[in-house]
Amino acid sequence: MKQRGLSILVILVMLLLITGCGGPPPPEPTAAPADTSAQSEPADTEEAAEAAEPTEEMAEEAAASDAPAAIEIGAVVPLTGPFAGGGAQVERGYNMAVEAINANGGVYVKEYDAQIPLHLNLLDDESDPSKTVSHMETLYSDSDIVAYLGGFGSSLHAAAAAIAEKNQVPYLGVAFALWQVHQQGYKYLFSPFIKSPDIAIGTFEFLDGTLPEGERPTRVGIFQEQTDWGIELGQLWRDNAEAAGYEVVVYEEYAPGSQDFTDLILKAKEADVQLLLALPNPPDGLTIYKQMGELDYTPNASFFIRAPDVPTWSESLGSAGDEVMLAPGWHNSVQFPGVDELNAKHVELMGRPADPIVGPAYAAVQILANAIEQAGTLDRAAIRDAIAASDVDTVAGHMTFNEDGTGKVPFVLLQYQNGKPELIWPKEFAKVDFIYPAPPFSER
Repeated sequence: MKQRGLSILVILVMLLLITGCGGPPPPEPTAAPADTSAQSEPADTEEAAEAAEPTEEMAEEAAASDAPAAIEIGAVVPLTGPFAGGGAQVERGYNMAVEAINANGGVYVKEYDAQIPLHLNLLDDESDPSKTVSHMETLYSDSDIVAYLGGFGSSLHAAAAAIAEKNQVPYLGVAFALWQVHQQGYKYLFSPFIKSPDIAIGTFEFLDGTLPEGERPTRVGIFQEQTDWGIELGQLWRDNAEAAGYEVVVYEEYAPGSQDFTDLILKAKEADVQLLLALPNPPDGLTIYKQMGELDYTPNASFFIRAPDVPTWSESLGSAGDEVMLAPGWHNSVQFPGVDELNAKHVELMGRPADPIVGPAYAAVQILANAIEQAGTLDRAAIRDAIAASDVDTVAGHMTFNEDGTGKVPFVLLQYQNGKPELIWPKEFAKVDFIYPAPPFSER
């Protein structure tokens, strides 16, 4: 009991001490929080909602900020090997077109509401179809390309077309006349360039439309290259010659890269071939023509596809290379929009108007740029559809496509005269008369 009383006494003393010292003041009452509901809601909720939505200007800025730095295009072109002479023209045409388009700000793409420059990723396949394939796969996997541009030579294009179809990337190719590749159901292959049927039919339409019946070279010789295109065009030439009343008296095959064409030339000479038809690559064509001169064989008319398309023809043969006909698909004197400007730029670069293959290559880029703009997106399938629906003017004329991807293009025929390829057909575009018969090699 004493202990308990003592504890109570101690507690009482402590309470008295705390009270005497004052201690911490008691907390003051806290004011009730103010009603902020009127401030948290705007007076006009409709105006606030409109203010929260992005403006058209903001949307445009956002779209433009998402635009890629460039539109990536892939091209595989032979800059070395037997097709290098033609490949150089193709490369030049592509580069000139890209430069001209970019100088005007690039291609307008609606998806980004922006003009975007083109960027050409170009690789050399060395005239080797296997390298064409591998380079196209590299461009597809590494460069995010929206389209392919092709090289020079039907064998290279045939290899390329299958890869473009597999990857579902639009492919535009010039400087190849192989027609059968377009009959394989490919949806991504387009070629604004003449094809074998056009050449075969056009050959005899030209002769019939230019020479009187009694003066035409009715005895025909064909040197057929042992390639898919050689077989295709050789047979079409033979069929169309007979249908038009011409007689094929010599039909000889040879392997690309042959060094001696003596047997073929002597057979043509002995058979009195008046019209010689062939589609050699540039080195083979030069060899054939040189050996024709050495063997003193001059047909009344010679029509060589591909080989004379390159400047090395006249550089190597001089006047001996004159009078041969060629069908590169274009000439720098055609009166289509933009040709004068193209020629002026080419004179600055090379000292001469545009070479024959430069025009079609330039036109291919124009078609692609127009298709991208019409598609309004960089989606490959949409660009493919826009190419198929092309309806556009180019330096190679007004371009549209058939369902098989072949272009609706005119048959343009040239003849070397005084060391230069001159336009002789179509008649309404011809700049010079057709020289016929060709003077003997010995008199050139």
